[in-house]
Amino acid sequence: MSVKSISLKNIKVQQNSILQEIFHLSSNPNYDFTQIQKLNQTLIQTATKIENICSNQQATPSNLTNLSRKIYSWVKFLTDEQYLKLHLKTTGYVLESAKQLLGIHGQKSFKLMIEITNLAGLYQVRKSASTAEIMISEGFINAPKAVLQALVESALVGKSQDNTRLIRSFASTEEYIAVLLELDLIAEVVAENPQGKFYNLNELFDKVNHEYFAASLAKPRLAWSRVNTYRKFGHYESARDRIVMSLTLDDAKVPGFVVEFVLYHELLHKYHGTKWVKGRRMVHTKEFRISENQFKSYNEASRWLDKLTRIEKPDLSLGKNLI
Repeated sequence: MSVKSISLKNIKVQQNSILQEIFHLSSNPNYDFTQIQKLNQTLIQTATKIENICSNQQATPSNLTNLSRKIYSWVKFLTDEQYLKLHLKTTGYVLESAKQLLGIHGQKSFKLMIEITNLAGLYQVRKSASTAEIMISEGFINAPKAVLQALVESALVGKSQDNTRLIRSFASTEEYIAVLLELDLIAEVVAENPQGKFYNLNELFDKVNHEYFAASLAKPRLAWSRVNTYRKFGHYESARDRIVMSLTLDDAKVPGFVVEFVLYHELLHKYHGTKWVKGRRMVHTKEFRISENQFKSYNEASRWLDKLTRIEKPDLSLGKNLI
């Protein structure tokens, strides 16, 4: 029995309320851990309520209408306390940068609103004679200060070639793409069957685990994605301990060592974990890259992945070939 798309009433109102709470907290540089915990509980309760509504209709969040699904994914993403802290810190920095810029232009009385959310594009701005609402893609939560400043200047003053280049350059990085992919996967029902048409992820895991981790790595959940992708071939979700592999790789024309390399890369994310350096999320550390280069067919596998990215015309919004 097919389930109709579920549209949640007042979901946008609930999101706006959370955004206001985030903005209020970010406006006060002296907020404490208790306030973060309270906000975190609000996010958890909101996500749980949505999940229960879906469950009562024998459905999952993947059955939500597009708007409801995007908001649910955003709320669920921020239930991770590390992401929430980073989100708050970035919102606060964008706000201060906007205030400073408006001050330079003699517009200190401007009323500002900063929203970092699950946005379709890179950023949007709504301005009037006395107000400015800046909306930024969640993908920028880990962006360097120079990129965030470029976003603020583009939104409030106008675009420049240098700022546009800086913004688009970061939007091509794996840091940016990984956040968007994680948001997409939150509400996607991935058929967690490790057996593809040509490759079995359980068998490949056992092989890679034995060769590179001395069979010491606990097996994560392994799944093939539902669609072919040509920009990102694998993704490790730490919260679910799940690796999702692109369906593009489950092809007789793709050599086994290429699939093994992508799986190895994602297993390194599990093995090395995420490091937070000065408030920034670091996944490809020096140690990670050293381990990655230990793959016996590293150069050949990398060339194969480069070739796969040329199968389709590159999508500039998704960036370069990354795994």
